[in-house]
Amino acid sequence: MAIQPYQEDSDVSNPVKRIRWATKRVTGANGQRKRHSIIDRLHHRKAGSSEKKRASAEGSQLNGIQEELDASSENGDQEDSGRRIFFNIPLPDDAKDEDGRPLAKYARNKIRTAKYTPLSFIPKNLWFQFHNIANIYFLFVIVLAFFSIFGASNPGLGSVPLIVILFVTAVKDAIEDWRRTVLDNELNNSPVHRLVEWNNVNSSADNVSLWRRIKKATTRGITRSLRFFKSVSRRKSRDEKTYAQRALDEPRPSGETIRSRNSMMSSRTSFHSMQSRADVDEIQMTPVPSPQPGQRGVEQSSNLSPGGARLGTSFTCEDDDFVFETADGKLAAPTGNKHENRPAPAKFYGNLIDPLKSVPGKAKFKKDHWKSVQVGDFLRIYNEDQIPADLVVLSTSDPDGACYVETKGLDGETNLKVRQALHSGRKIKHAKDCEQAEFVIESDSPQANLYQYSGAARWTQRDTKNPTAPGTQMAEPISINNLLLRGCTLRNTEWVLGVVVFTGRETKIMLNSGMTPSKRSRIARELNWDVIYNFVILFFMCLLSGIINGVIWSQGHNSLDYFEFGSIGGKPSLDGFITFWASVILFQNLVPISLYISLEIIRTAQAFFIYSDTFMYYEKLDYPCTPKSWNISDDVGQIEYIFSDKTGTLTQNVMEFKKCSINGLPYGEAYTEAQAGMQRRQGVDIEAEGAKAHKQIAQDRTKMLEGLRKIHDNPYLHDDELTFVAPDFVSDLEGRSGQEQKLATENFMLALALCHTVITERTPGDPPRIEYKAQSPDEAALVATARNCGFTVIGRSNDGIILNVLGEEREYTVLNTLEFNSSRKRMSAIIRMPDGRIVLFCKGADSVIYSRLKRGEQQQLRKVTAEHLEMFAREGLRTLCVAQKEVGEKEYQIWNKEHDLAAAAIIDREDKLEIVSDAIERDLDLIGGTAIEDRLQDGVPDTIALLADAGIKLWVLTGDKVETAINIGFSCNLLSNDMDLIVFKVQDGSPGAAEAELDKHLASFNITGSNDELKAARKNHEPPGPTHAIVIDGDALKLVLEEGLRQKFLLLCKMCKSVLCCRVSPAQKAAVVQMVKNGLDVMTLSIGDGANDVAMIQEADVGVGIAGEEGRQAVMSSDYAIGQFRFLQRLILVHGRWSYRRLAETIANFFYKNIVWTLTLFWYQIYNNFDCSYLFDYTYILLVNLAFTSLAVIFMGILDQDVNDKVSLAVPQLYRRGIERKEWSQKKFWLYMFDGIYQSLICFFMPYLLFRPATFNTSNGLDLNDNKRIGVYTGTATIVVVNLYILLNTYRWDWLMLLLVSISILLIWFWTGVYTAFASSDQFYKAAPEVYGELSFWVLTLLTVSICLMPRFTIKSFQKIYFPRDVDIIREQIRQGRFNYLDKYEAYVPPGKVPSAASSDVSQPAKAPQGTRTPLEDDERPIYPPSVAATGTTHNPHSQTGSDGTDYTGHKSSLEQPRLSFDRPRPSFDRMRNSMDQIRPSYEASNDFTSAALLTRVESSHSDVHAPKARHGQSSLR
Repeated sequence: MAIQPYQEDSDVSNPVKRIRWATKRVTGANGQRKRHSIIDRLHHRKAGSSEKKRASAEGSQLNGIQEELDASSENGDQEDSGRRIFFNIPLPDDAKDEDGRPLAKYARNKIRTAKYTPLSFIPKNLWFQFHNIANIYFLFVIVLAFFSIFGASNPGLGSVPLIVILFVTAVKDAIEDWRRTVLDNELNNSPVHRLVEWNNVNSSADNVSLWRRIKKATTRGITRSLRFFKSVSRRKSRDEKTYAQRALDEPRPSGETIRSRNSMMSSRTSFHSMQSRADVDEIQMTPVPSPQPGQRGVEQSSNLSPGGARLGTSFTCEDDDFVFETADGKLAAPTGNKHENRPAPAKFYGNLIDPLKSVPGKAKFKKDHWKSVQVGDFLRIYNEDQIPADLVVLSTSDPDGACYVETKGLDGETNLKVRQALHSGRKIKHAKDCEQAEFVIESDSPQANLYQYSGAARWTQRDTKNPTAPGTQMAEPISINNLLLRGCTLRNTEWVLGVVVFTGRETKIMLNSGMTPSKRSRIARELNWDVIYNFVILFFMCLLSGIINGVIWSQGHNSLDYFEFGSIGGKPSLDGFITFWASVILFQNLVPISLYISLEIIRTAQAFFIYSDTFMYYEKLDYPCTPKSWNISDDVGQIEYIFSDKTGTLTQNVMEFKKCSINGLPYGEAYTEAQAGMQRRQGVDIEAEGAKAHKQIAQDRTKMLEGLRKIHDNPYLHDDELTFVAPDFVSDLEGRSGQEQKLATENFMLALALCHTVITERTPGDPPRIEYKAQSPDEAALVATARNCGFTVIGRSNDGIILNVLGEEREYTVLNTLEFNSSRKRMSAIIRMPDGRIVLFCKGADSVIYSRLKRGEQQQLRKVTAEHLEMFAREGLRTLCVAQKEVGEKEYQIWNKEHDLAAAAIIDREDKLEIVSDAIERDLDLIGGTAIEDRLQDGVPDTIALLADAGIKLWVLTGDKVETAINIGFSCNLLSNDMDLIVFKVQDGSPGAAEAELDKHLASFNITGSNDELKAARKNHEPPGPTHAIVIDGDALKLVLEEGLRQKFLLLCKMCKSVLCCRVSPAQKAAVVQMVKNGLDVMTLSIGDGANDVAMIQEADVGVGIAGEEGRQAVMSSDYAIGQFRFLQRLILVHGRWSYRRLAETIANFFYKNIVWTLTLFWYQIYNNFDCSYLFDYTYILLVNLAFTSLAVIFMGILDQDVNDKVSLAVPQLYRRGIERKEWSQKKFWLYMFDGIYQSLICFFMPYLLFRPATFNTSNGLDLNDNKRIGVYTGTATIVVVNLYILLNTYRWDWLMLLLVSISILLIWFWTGVYTAFASSDQFYKAAPEVYGELSFWVLTLLTVSICLMPRFTIKSFQKIYFPRDVDIIREQIRQGRFNYLDKYEAYVPPGKVPSAASSDVSQPAKAPQGTRTPLEDDERPIYPPSVAATGTTHNPHSQTGSDGTDYTGHKSSLEQPRLSFDRPRPSFDRMRNSMDQIRPSYEASNDFTSAALLTRVESSHSDVHAPKARHGQSSLR
């Protein structure tokens, strides 16, 4: 990336020109000023990330690592599980087969996510569709019908229902797969610049098989046909336009609109070379093709002026040195003397290019397709291009070898990440260089972990001064920081040159695809049993028919002898067998073939309604509620337990620095939500107290801004961005409290400005604006606070950080960055100060930092800082500790060599780096602590209260501290003042102690945790009373999740209103969800926003991802994606309840209508010896499910509402029927089945009784007693009964539902009239006018319908009048107008109108004095280890990874004597201290279970610096 210098009106030398802007390209004013040449840029900068990365030293002496690793183990590992990729080196014999072709077979880079091709669609789609047992059953019935022996009258017509269903499903699958195919082709044919006309020894010629040729030809034929038809239509529309209209449609050619990549054969010019400005300060791009042999360098010119004068800049490559050239002449790279005083010598990394190798020079970069990329190819990627495969970065347009990538398409994170080129490959810039490079990459095997990669580049370093020398074997480690992954996008980097190591399905993004498990709804699982029941009923009906028919044929001397000319089978047993299969055809509708396709239609419509709900649309992110799994919408209506992350889910994940503790003094004024909740519990009027606090904060804010401007008129300080309000801090910064405190405050802010991995984003303006992009919002907040206080991070230089410290620009050299990960729980930066000292700054959770402090020192400071941190945590703030250590030059050089060895390791690199890092992070000096607020999202307390009223239990699973989680719990209505808070702790960490603690708490509920109690708990869905809440941390949770204790812990939690699990890992989150889901047999929902929530999202029955600040990885793994937590109330209480009730009623009515119809046919068999003759015309049997009864039941499942959305939110208790699963049960299934049996009897025997006397004659003397016309009587009444029954079970009788029912009823009249008007209907000819002309038909139909529906109507009326359900009462109240007040609100129920017990408990003052409370006192709340951020497969971007570090070391002398007291107001500190003193006597009198008391007793167990192999252990208490 060409970096534009930035100049301010200042006489001071401004090193800002070396900034690497992260997210915006800024063009400088002076194009003549260049940065250092590439040769001088061997700086190694770490990428800011919470991923697992190698932490190799910047500029590590890699040439000193001469294969010092265990070669045998490494080679064996590579041969067993890794791969070797050769570049311009012939394959060794062990890598070739007998024909000389490569043994290794790598995946093609062509990706196919589509299931079908044009040739395979029909057979493959049918194969998938016939995996459905119902489709197989009906295919079998159709096959039977083609044998006339089974009595089917029209087998071709009988196949219509199955054909329709298969066709509709195939069209749906084709549309979905066509979209996937279009995306596949678009991706596979995306352009990329690949090196051609050189020999890639890692792949042989692509031998295309005959089958692939046929597929390709078919695809090309279809594509060309589509293009032809499109071109014809476009030409026709074009011919119809006038010249003026065509001129408006055509783009106007312009120099600014012409793209440089315009042809597959064209050479690729610079991304910015089309600019014709004389002040462009960029490194020009490499021309294509490469320079010819004999040329000493390559010259690339920019655009020419109209007169032919050269504008802009160019560069010439001469003997590996770059000289920048302008129209005025040559400009050498600027040099400086800042390196002169450095003790460390310049380091040599080697060069992959063999300068002694002669090459033909024919290679060139040519635009090609992604699908042509192979392992071992050289690729050049340009700005804004996507990465086509996983590739190792050799060089970039940035002299430092850095490039910026956006991984939104990979892990969902939107912030930019920095990747580094190999030091040894940074001179590979042209095609000729690629030909001259000779090296081997030893890589590990493809793996799905996005945050880990191990490899090494190995080559022979040749000496140009001694060409005959054998050369030196060299190696450079390759980590994830050197790898660009497929799916990422290159940003703010002009170009990148790399080599491909993984392609196609072996890339990390493809290995991670399809991770979301397939979920089936509970109703769908139970539905299988109901279908099996119908199969059983069908079997017995067919068996009975076969037996009776066979027995009757065996008897003889009955009516059969007079009307039949012998049986078909010839003997009774065979007759019975034939009758059995004929019955299968006759009663086929008992198994609902159309049920499955109807449910798909209903669920699709429900997903569309959810997506279209504007009240769940998050405008800030332009994000609607997005269903990703359409088949579990009914599960959302049965949720009993919700498991929620805290940070980013309940809170905004927008961090604001509020308070800090420096050298034992607290700073910062804030009135947090948790603090307000604490005061509310004490009976304080928080309205008045809050107004008073905010007024004071506003005054202090003004005072602080004036003080900061007085010290330094900081152009980067914007008043609206100041979150740290502490006028006393400004006073101390000026030195009013003494020189000691002044140095402490300066060094504290210096630490925040130096120890981080943020990327600088500069927005030009007056005044200018500098913002920071970081992996963690905590880290960005810390660096932004340092900026606001005058310690501004301007950017990064070659090997350091440029700061503006109170108006003075300084440069600090970053020697090493030791990254944060899940096992370390801290991060460190090793900085060389301007005076030459080396200082290590370390930050992390309090217990980790305290365990690494110097033994026996800073006792008073430790105690005071621990008290401050505990108070900060009780205010709901996220806390960090900051420490430092001065490292001697000799000590550092020894440690750095070990660090370089660990960084170069191929095997267990991460573990070795962790051991080396642990060795230097010891004997630290405490500086202070920070406190950051993460505010609750809008509507979180009201949403939680609403869900609690619905009977839903919410558990919070977070990685935060116990105190922080408890106070957030009070803020968001999870906890109330009247609850007994059970803080579950295990003293010695043994399972026995955990069991004893469980037994103690279970005894308070009079339970023991037995199996009988668990069975009772599984049946009890009532929410527990708001009397108890439990808080448990990750260490204790690990014990109680063991097999022997899990049941007791589950029953204990079942008795508590709220459960807060703190300090938990992603795996523990998933384990808790699994325990509740399987242990209590309940429906669970997990909601989160980060990668650390993916495990529990996938484990729950329903997973919801929040598209927030932490990226989209949770969203990609979820079933539903929403923008804010508050949308959960509408998703669950409105759409979830509707979907569950609709589907339950639809399925019940589906089985009902099928059994009514089928049993009507069955009763007819009684009077014809079960010979399987048809009562209805065969078309009736085919159309009954397809047309006559389908519309009403489908639209019942789509549109029915018992109450509207506003009432659903106003009365959340309506949701409890879903929790108790009362809308769909086996009892309801059998009730509808028996109702159907009753109605089938009426529908058949009413016409039977009419025709039984056999005296039924019409006015013309003809009778109507043949079976076809009796079938019209019976069939019409049955269809009317079924449709009216569905209408009777529908709540919402609007015009559309009435119209659909009317159409369904009238359709049988229409079909009978039309069909019987043609002679082709045979015996059915003229049946409609004959039957419909009889009064008996209309009277019989009316009587039949009335008798069938009368029991159902009577029972429903009796139930609603005398035993009304909740919804019946609410519907009556709606009619009375009691909910008319909701009309003035759009969608959400006003909080004051929600009768929330939880909210009322929190909002009311405490009814009893504090001393009368029974729960454990606050001083019994322990401190636990810090949050677990990342695991091997997940990534927690919002772990506590703040920023720290300073060179102040004066604590020891100052704190071993009494501290001076400064008389100054600290309102926020005093307010919080007073609040805490009301809860417990004082810090000094507290016992060992408070955070402060525990931290003061923590001594370091890592004080031995000379034991680098020792692993850090547990903190010890002295």
